[in-house]
Amino acid sequence: MKTLIIIPSRLSATRLPGKPLLKINGLSIISHVFKKAEQANIGEVIVATEDKEILEDVKRNGGQAIITKNTHKTGTDRISEALQKIDSSKIDIIMNLQGDEPLMNIDDIKNLNNHMVKSQSELGTLASVINKKEIFGNQNIVKVITKENLNKSNFPIAKNFTRIISNESQNIYHHLGIYCYQVDTLKKFVSFNQSMNEIKNNLEQLRALDNNININVGLAESSPIGVDTEEDFVAIKKIMEYKS
Repeated sequence: MKTLIIIPSRLSATRLPGKPLLKINGLSIISHVFKKAEQANIGEVIVATEDKEILEDVKRNGGQAIITKNTHKTGTDRISEALQKIDSSKIDIIMNLQGDEPLMNIDDIKNLNNHMVKSQSELGTLASVINKKEIFGNQNIVKVITKENLNKSNFPIAKNFTRIISNESQNIYHHLGIYCYQVDTLKKFVSFNQSMNEIKNNLEQLRALDNNININVGLAESSPIGVDTEEDFVAIKKIMEYKS
């Protein structure tokens, strides 16, 4: 099966405007992400953006990028447009890798792709074990509740996604910003209007659950923080500069 990785990215993020072009070790966040995706070596990588500055930055750093409309409500709607602009006849699986997760583990990217190939699941994502209690109340960190306990070999179905957990029940994990769609599932997903649940919680994956599309969840080895706020950026910059 053939996989294509599409990374949605835009400058107009509400909490941290311009974040894709913020630099760490002399390279923009979006370029760090696409280079990670390329290192996973599971398929071609394309950045989908509405901003000429992002397009130019990615191309300058050796990547491929496509300009999309600036009216998309979610990253998934953006990658769907990008898919329509290329020859996708031989593509089976689309991986949506968030453009603000430069610390995403390469083995986790490969693992999700392997799960999708083996299981033929409609839609898959990743989650990691929660090790800090404060994560449960942190609205910036999305949680997923799965039907079964996650382990390295299984790929259970998600029951729900939420930002706040009031009672710490079983099988709650830290959801990571990565999705894999069968091509037909992606087309189906974007054909639905945004659901009330999705808008209220600002979580696009709820559109899938609200329209009876199952989401399977794989266990990730690491829990990378995404860049949502200035604090996140400072924390990630420290980690990445230390590693280099």
